[in-house]
Amino acid sequence: MMIVMTPHALPEHVEAVRQRLATTGVHVVVMPGELTTAIGAIGDPEGVAELGLEGLPGVDRVVPISRPYKLASLELASERPSTVEVLGRKVGGGTTFALIAGPCTVESREQTLGVAHAVKAAGASMLRGGAFKPRTSPFAFSGLGREGLEILAEARAETGLPVVTELLDVAHAELVSEHADVLQIGARNMQNYALLDVAGHLGRPVLLKRGLSSSLDELLQAADYVLKGGAEVILCERGIRTFETATRFTLDLGAIPWLKLHTHLPVIVDPSHAAGDRRLVEPLSRAAAAVGADGLIVEVHEDPSVALCDGPQALYASDFAAFAERVAAHAALEGRTLA
Repeated sequence: MMIVMTPHALPEHVEAVRQRLATTGVHVVVMPGELTTAIGAIGDPEGVAELGLEGLPGVDRVVPISRPYKLASLELASERPSTVEVLGRKVGGGTTFALIAGPCTVESREQTLGVAHAVKAAGASMLRGGAFKPRTSPFAFSGLGREGLEILAEARAETGLPVVTELLDVAHAELVSEHADVLQIGARNMQNYALLDVAGHLGRPVLLKRGLSSSLDELLQAADYVLKGGAEVILCERGIRTFETATRFTLDLGAIPWLKLHTHLPVIVDPSHAAGDRRLVEPLSRAAAAVGADGLIVEVHEDPSVALCDGPQALYASDFAAFAERVAAHAALEGRTLA
């Protein structure tokens, strides 16, 4: 349920409604706006209806929210669209385009620092890199762990780029949050609800990737788990599993404008995992910019031929500046500039 206050409602009126709602045990979100304040009540709609809130001072109306996702919905937004700001870099808001770039996996100090400086020079706003990697095969390289996180922190210190890295396990939560600026929840963990709940309470923004076979409703309900803990969320479309095998996954470009209609959260695209082929990354990136994405997360390596993870889809660091320039030109058609 959403309680819409009148334009002249006083702070004590809002507080009275908040306290009344708290008696039912629902999750309460107060959303001040330019003209009026809205209060989200998530949990027990029947219990909220029985409170008779329409009769309280300052209350204009009570509106049911029928969507299965609540906190992620466009209705429950104090800012439309929302902006996530990390160390001065913005994702979302409708005027900027964020480039998050870096190696799939932190392999060494030299490799990571080299890529970090290259993407920073080309206009990237954040550095991505995996310290803990979920791999399909137990024999594949699964990351350097703590050492990888320390290398990423050093790269941030040298370049000023905020660090985005994956939180793979609840056991790593404190360690990863100490080193990262943005916590990534990968596609395989989109419905790991215990992990989502922990991530929401770590005080870091969360980059939430769509699951391999998940609907957009399921993605937004997963986002609600994180939002309920108080964290900001950036959604990421990274391709879904379909009958088509020509690409690694099928990039659902239609998801971006659909999400823009139904949620206030920023939406970025991962063309690297969708394509599985670096030759396709730029066309998909330009397409994502054209349909209104708020940014990209792209894999970059100095020499992808020797990469320990996902080399065929990684862009060459030496080519990244030209790539960024061409993608920025497409983003500019939507009135966006590089963040």
